[in-house]
This record gives sequence, C-alpha cells and structure tokens, in this order.
Amino acid sequence: MADHKVERLGGKTLLQYARPEYMNRMAKAGRTGRLMTVPEGFPPGSEVANTAILGYDLNKVYEGRGPLEAASIGYEMQPDDFAIRCNLITLDEGKIVTHNGGNLQTADARVLIDYLNEHLGNDRVKFICGIQYRHLLVIKGGNKHIVCNPPHDHPNEEWRPLLVKAETPEAEETAHLINDLILRSQELLARHPYNLAKAARGERQANSIWPWSGGYRPSMQTLMQQYPQVKTGAVISAVDLIQGIGKYAGLRIIKVPGATGLADTNYEGKAQAAIEALQNDDFVFVHVEATDEAGHDGDLELKLKAIDYLDRRLIKPIFEATEQMSQPVCIAVLPDHPTPVEQRIHVNEPVPFLIYYKGIEPDEVQYYDEVSCVSGGYGLLRPQEFMQEFMKIQ
Repeated sequence: MADHKVERLGGKTLLQYARPEYMNRMAKAGRTGRLMTVPEGFPPGSEVANTAILGYDLNKVYEGRGPLEAASIGYEMQPDDFAIRCNLITLDEGKIVTHNGGNLQTADARVLIDYLNEHLGNDRVKFICGIQYRHLLVIKGGNKHIVCNPPHDHPNEEWRPLLVKAETPEAEETAHLINDLILRSQELLARHPYNLAKAARGERQANSIWPWSGGYRPSMQTLMQQYPQVKTGAVISAVDLIQGIGKYAGLRIIKVPGATGLADTNYEGKAQAAIEALQNDDFVFVHVEATDEAGHDGDLELKLKAIDYLDRRLIKPIFEATEQMSQPVCIAVLPDHPTPVEQRIHVNEPVPFLIYYKGIEPDEVQYYDEVSCVSGGYGLLRPQEFMQEFMKIQ
C-alpha cells in the first residue's frame, strides 16, 4: 500500500491523495510511526517483510518463499526437499511482460501445472499447484545456494540475463536443472490449447515458468512460544505465502470464499472472518494483496480504488465491530513494504503504521500516510521492534 509522491496526484502519495476515512480516524485517535520491515542484507520481498513484522529474526529462520508456500499448500517437506516458488509468467519478444501470467486463474493454472508435471515431472522434480499464478517446484536434493531474480522486480526486462546462477560450485547442477526446466516449459506451454486460445484472442499467455526464492524446511517457533500473551491466533489471506508463514507461526488458517489476492477480493468476507475470530482468538493477522498487485501492474487508479476498498469494506466493519466488543481490542494497520506504481517493484523503505485502542494516548499525527507518520510517537522502528511494542499493550 505504501508508495512515493506522484506528480499526477499533485505531488502527493496515494495515501495522502486517497485520505482513507477509517485509517485516518484511527491514526488521529491512536499512535503512529514508521517501520523498517526488511532487515539489512535481505531482499524486500513479502516473505521477508511479513515474517519480520511478526517478530521473527530472519537471520535464524529465513529459507525463502518456497518452504512457506509448501506449508500453506499442504505439502509436507522431506529432509532432502528443496522447495522454490514457481510463477507462471508472460514472456513476449524476449522480455518479461508480467509476473502473473495475465492474471491467471487457479482453475486454468491447475491444468497447466498438471501438464507440466506430465512432461517435466519425475522422481526428482515435481510441480505443485498453488493459487492463481503462484505455484511450487520441489527438487529432491536441490541446492539452495543459487541466485534467482523475482519476476515482479524485472518487468519489461530481457529474461535470458535473469536466468538462475549458482553461488557455489555445488549449486551448479541445481541452477542448470532449473534453467533447463524454464526453457522446456516455454516450448511446452506455447503448444498448450489454453495459450493457443489466448494468443488467438490477442491476450497475454502464461507461457513460461519462473522459479525463485527457494530453500529447505525452516525451523520457526510459534507466536505462542515467543509471546505468552498469545494463546491462540488466526491468519486470513488469499496468498499461499502468508498462509504458510501463519502455519509455521502456529496460527490457524481461515480461508474466505471469494478471496482472490486481487482488487476484486471479498473484503467483507475477510472482515467478518476477522470479527468472528476475535471472539475466541488472541491474535488475528489479516492480509490483503490487492494494493501490491496494482502497484506491480503500474495501475494508479486501481491502487487508489484498492486503498478505498480496504478502508471502507474491511477496516470500517472491523473497527465498528471491535468498538462494541466487551473486551478491548488493539488494532494495527501497516503495509509490508512499498510497491510504488511508477516503479512497479518492491522497495526497501520504511512503511507507515498506526496502533489504536480505546484509551491509548494519541500523538500529534492527524493522518495515516507516509509523510505524516514521520512525526509519529513511535518514531522509526527496526524489524523486530514492532511486534515487541505491540505485545506490550495489555
């Protein structure tokens, strides 16, 4: 959700321009600050930022996206498994056009993943279907010491220079294997009826796999082990990655019908699920992907619309319901990282956050945005400090 100042908006950020009513109401009545969500030396990915927001030391637990998404999908990783996120993407004229295969839907993706397994899978290589364009590649005995390029960080760039490279001699075989799978997938997917029909209509095709961010099974304590205040918790998200983080964190996964990971997601359903979870759970983590996807697409109007939907259709009902609850509820709102619409990639910069509950002593900040929160009472926090502050609230 966080962004830069945009000339088309009179030099305002999207949050400044949108003036979201309920986020601003909580910022005015609560306390704000900024948070560095990406520790030094790590890429500004959602797997890093969301894990850090939950208070984990990335130097101890980070193993990439693949293992986290394996947990969400329900694949039980074995000791010799190397799991790596596997996008279905769109290539055209030698360049990466989009990281999402033309907004691929899960039902169509399942057909393509089954097709790839039939032709490329074996005792060592297996493709596992996830959600929409986000899937998993598992390689028995794969080596994690490789350099991969996230496709959403390289829109409109030539793809061949971005192929996998080995960091160590021992990883050369794994890098070669993955690059071979990429090339062979392009030949296979170009001939699939789904893509032939898309091409005939002049639409974007899901015509290549793109593996990135792999690792082995992580060793993570649950939130309950880290914070005695949390006895039970839940995660609500349409994204495998976030569900996987939640599973390792000991949170039960709540799946909401109609939750898509895009701007058309079921905001009201997520809000209701969160309200119901708060009747019994100590901690609820609600994640919305819509603004990130709009940022990657460079779609200013859609990102503004997604901010408005988030505020009116999700935050408003949660805020209004919690105000009426007999037990006090503390709410925090924050992005995991900025995805500026004019850059279309994740950037490692502080994000604004707000914390609100009845009776909190407010700071002087009146609005929730990237500029106003610089003056917030919490100041600038480092990755693990946010959860430490949040858990101090009784």
